[in-house]
Amino acid sequence: MAEIRVAETVGPVLENGPAGDAVIAAIRKLNDNVTIEDRGSYVRVLVPRRCVVTREAIEAVTGQSFALPADLELVMPSFKGRFLVNEDQATWTAENAR
Repeated sequence: MAEIRVAETVGPVLENGPAGDAVIAAIRKLNDNVTIEDRGSYVRVLVPRRCVVTREAIEAVTGQSFALPADLELVMPSFKGRFLVNEDQATWTAENAR
């Protein structure tokens, strides 16, 4: 398996707290090779080349409704990669990913 370079990792930067924790748990369920960098007041989530999270996965973690993109935007001050979002899914991709 080829080594993934840091430049090829993507994902959100999330505020620490219950909503951020739920998004992280959902990302872990839907993606392989998730790296979490806890920086105290925020957490950087990194996944090789493509990171995806769904509203359904977040709601399964919380047991409550979660509105994409509105609720995600409240806890995501930044991100790495190209970001696409709709009511059902958020995706971060490397610039050269397909």
